[in-house]
Amino acid sequence: MSFWYHAGWGAGWWVLGSFLSVAFWVFVVIVVVRLLRGSHHHHHHDGVGSSSAMRVLEERYARGEISREEFLERRAILMGGSPPAAPPPPAP
Repeated sequence: MSFWYHAGWGAGWWVLGSFLSVAFWVFVVIVVVRLLRGSHHHHHHDGVGSSSAMRVLEERYARGEISREEFLERRAILMGGSPPAAPPPPAP
Protein backbone atom coordinates (compact mmCIF):
# COMPACT_ATOMS: atom_id res chain seq x y z
CA MET A 1 0.00 0.00 0.00
CA SER A 2 1.17 3.51 -0.73
CA PHE A 3 1.78 6.44 1.58
CA TRP A 4 -1.44 8.05 0.39
CA TYR A 5 -3.52 5.04 1.50
CA HIS A 6 -1.83 4.82 4.90
CA ALA A 7 -2.23 8.56 5.42
CA GLY A 8 -5.97 7.99 5.44
CA TRP A 9 -6.64 9.69 2.11
CA GLY A 10 -8.15 6.60 0.50
CA ALA A 11 -6.96 4.22 -2.17
CA GLY A 12 -7.63 6.57 -5.10
CA TRP A 13 -5.04 9.17 -4.07
CA TRP A 14 -2.16 6.96 -5.19
CA VAL A 15 -3.00 8.06 -8.75
CA LEU A 16 -2.38 11.70 -7.85
CA GLY A 17 0.81 10.79 -5.98
CA SER A 18 2.08 8.76 -8.94
CA PHE A 19 1.23 11.56 -11.37
CA LEU A 20 3.03 14.15 -9.23
CA SER A 21 6.07 11.90 -8.97
CA VAL A 22 6.23 11.39 -12.73
CA ALA A 23 5.63 15.11 -13.36
CA PHE A 24 8.47 15.99 -10.97
CA TRP A 25 10.96 13.73 -12.77
CA VAL A 26 9.87 14.96 -16.20
CA PHE A 27 10.44 18.52 -14.96
CA VAL A 28 13.90 17.61 -13.65
CA VAL A 29 14.87 15.99 -16.97
CA ILE A 30 13.63 19.01 -18.96
CA VAL A 31 15.60 21.42 -16.76
CA VAL A 32 18.78 19.35 -17.04
CA VAL A 33 18.45 19.03 -20.83
CA ARG A 34 17.89 22.77 -21.23
CA LEU A 35 20.85 23.58 -19.01
CA LEU A 36 23.08 21.23 -20.99
CA ARG A 37 21.89 22.60 -24.32
CA GLY A 38 22.27 26.19 -23.13
CA SER A 39 25.74 25.46 -21.78
CA HIS A 40 26.79 23.68 -24.97
CA HIS A 41 25.28 26.36 -27.21
CA HIS A 42 26.94 29.17 -25.25
CA HIS A 43 30.28 27.37 -25.11
CA HIS A 44 30.14 26.68 -28.84
CA HIS A 45 29.92 30.38 -29.63
CA ASP A 46 32.51 31.61 -27.11
CA GLY A 47 35.24 31.96 -29.77
CA VAL A 48 32.90 32.98 -32.56
CA GLY A 49 31.15 35.86 -30.87
CA SER A 50 27.45 36.44 -30.94
CA SER A 51 25.74 34.69 -33.82
CA SER A 52 23.37 37.65 -34.10
CA ALA A 53 26.33 40.01 -34.55
CA MET A 54 27.72 37.77 -37.28
CA ARG A 55 24.31 37.65 -38.96
CA VAL A 56 24.05 41.46 -38.92
CA LEU A 57 27.55 41.73 -40.35
CA GLU A 58 26.72 39.31 -43.17
CA GLU A 59 23.50 41.17 -43.94
CA ARG A 60 25.31 44.52 -44.10
CA TYR A 61 27.90 43.04 -46.48
CA ALA A 62 25.17 41.48 -48.63
CA ARG A 63 23.38 44.85 -48.91
CA GLY A 64 26.63 46.53 -49.92
CA GLU A 65 26.79 48.74 -46.83
CA ILE A 66 30.37 47.68 -46.05
CA SER A 67 33.29 46.73 -48.25
CA ARG A 68 34.79 43.25 -48.50
CA GLU A 69 37.84 44.37 -46.54
CA GLU A 70 35.71 45.82 -43.76
CA PHE A 71 33.62 42.63 -43.69
CA LEU A 72 36.72 40.42 -43.41
CA GLU A 73 38.22 42.62 -40.70
CA ARG A 74 35.07 42.67 -38.57
CA ARG A 75 34.44 38.94 -39.10
CA ALA A 76 37.97 38.16 -37.92
CA ILE A 77 37.39 40.26 -34.79
CA LEU A 78 34.08 38.51 -34.06
CA MET A 79 35.75 35.12 -34.49
CA GLY A 80 38.31 36.04 -31.86
CA GLY A 81 41.27 36.47 -34.16
CA SER A 82 43.16 39.46 -35.33
CA PRO A 83 42.04 41.31 -38.42
CA PRO A 84 43.83 40.38 -41.66
CA ALA A 85 46.85 42.42 -42.62
CA ALA A 86 46.14 45.32 -44.93
CA PRO A 87 47.27 44.77 -48.48
CA PRO A 88 50.30 46.79 -49.56
CA PRO A 89 49.55 50.03 -51.35
CA PRO A 90 49.70 49.88 -55.16
CA ALA A 91 53.05 50.66 -56.68
CA PRO A 92 53.28 54.13 -58.22
